[in-house]
Amino acid sequence: METEKLYYADAFMTDFSARVLSCEPDKGKYLVTLDRTAFYPEGGGQPADSGTLGGASVVDVHERGGVIVHTCDAPLEVGATVSGQIDWPRRFDHMQQHSGEHIISGILCEMFDCDNVGFHLGADAVTIDYNAVIPWEGLLEAEARANAVIWADKEAEITFPAPDELEQMTYRSKKALTGAVRIVTFPEADRCACCGTHVRRAGQVGLVKVISCQKFREGVRIEILCGKRAVDYLSAVFEQGRAVGQRLSVKPTETLPAVERLEAELAAVKEELAAREQEAYDALARERAGAGNVVLFRAPTRPDSARRLADTVAKQCGGLAAVFAGQDGAGYVYALVRADGAAFSVKDMNTALHGRGGGRGGFAQGSVQAARADIETFFREHPGLA
Repeated sequence: METEKLYYADAFMTDFSARVLSCEPDKGKYLVTLDRTAFYPEGGGQPADSGTLGGASVVDVHERGGVIVHTCDAPLEVGATVSGQIDWPRRFDHMQQHSGEHIISGILCEMFDCDNVGFHLGADAVTIDYNAVIPWEGLLEAEARANAVIWADKEAEITFPAPDELEQMTYRSKKALTGAVRIVTFPEADRCACCGTHVRRAGQVGLVKVISCQKFREGVRIEILCGKRAVDYLSAVFEQGRAVGQRLSVKPTETLPAVERLEAELAAVKEELAAREQEAYDALARERAGAGNVVLFRAPTRPDSARRLADTVAKQCGGLAAVFAGQDGAGYVYALVRADGAAFSVKDMNTALHGRGGGRGGFAQGSVQAARADIETFFREHPGLA
């Protein structure tokens, strides 16, 4: 016997009573079926409800051939009448996310003549896949239209059209459908075949916010937040913007120009530092002109700085310039350059000095975990890595 699905009749139902039809142990939990239930089972990209049932916690819900199976953390007496309570904040959050997805998907599919080919209502965000490339500007336009629909607050319509009526109806669906088809309509936005739980009026979604978009297969995958999730996200972003603005002595809405000024100042400082660094490298190189193979040790620095020093010294020494930047106990990054550009191998060096890295065409870079004395000993025994 199929379970009577109370969540279809009233998605706002939070308390109900039902008779226990079966209770079977399963991997430390209990699989319970009822004659009727308000617990929504996982399906269609929407997670299952949670809550309590006769004093037991409901930790998962699935549908099997029209029968709703509740996974509980305690057994229930078969034949007993039990009370069920839905975790309402979780249910309403799912209703906001799912309804908001309908609204923006309907708008995007109409705008870009595409299909929603994937939907997942996650714990942090809703992800939606579309089989068309949608530019960020298009998403923002769809977001604005979706929020206009939400704020117009028209009533959502849920119907089970007769077969002949359904044939004449235009609606979104990921696959061909037979039997009783549940159609969910948000006026001026979307009409879709769907078995999920939804709000009664568009205004109960509150807000839709697109937070990301990336290429996915032949189209895009976007992330959205609706309702309280969107408000919480925007509040967190504002608080961060406010804190950044305080550090920069600007308003939260003026942080970008301030950051751009800082970036320009930092770029100028880096350019000046690079010029002075190069002057120091040139001086070191001149001191080793014609010296042949050279091993230099420097304080910890960036790998690209070690490379530039090795390259500068190699041009003057005429042999192999080996630069090791770091300190004993913390390891060294290295850059090796041969003046003549001849290829060489650092395999033996990496083995002896517990290193990793490589290169080609007279250049190699990487890191070693060895003491300075061990590095010096290796190069005395392998001058020029010969």
